[in-house]
Amino acid sequence: MGDDMSYQELVDSVTPKENKWKNLIVAFLSGGVVGAISQIFVSLFDTNIMLIIWIVIASILTGMTVFDDMVDKFKMGVIIPITGFSHSVTSASLDYKHEGLVTGIGSNYFKLAGSVILYGIVSATVFALLRSII
Repeated sequence: MGDDMSYQELVDSVTPKENKWKNLIVAFLSGGVVGAISQIFVSLFDTNIMLIIWIVIASILTGMTVFDDMVDKFKMGVIIPITGFSHSVTSASLDYKHEGLVTGIGSNYFKLAGSVILYGIVSATVFALLRSII
């Protein structure tokens, strides 16, 4: 048991400390910028076009290995919207492309995005049922 405590102390000593308030403010502001730009796109085009623009931008930035750096800097404000979904699909495709189209990209395409789809459908169903009951 003493070894566990010393190991935990070692882990705590080398784990970087995060500034939660700074991260909160950065995520809030970067998410606000994404939302404001999205509103401009909707005003100029259409909601569907705005979504396509963000999907393409996130996929390109993921392919250029820039998106992860942006998430490190701007926190969840840039990954919560559809950009995070696009990033997860694109990065899975890039990670498994060497295994081929079917066993690589095809079978790993929705690796992370699959859980988002699953729990999105489940929560939407629960909320729809609650709404119809109420």
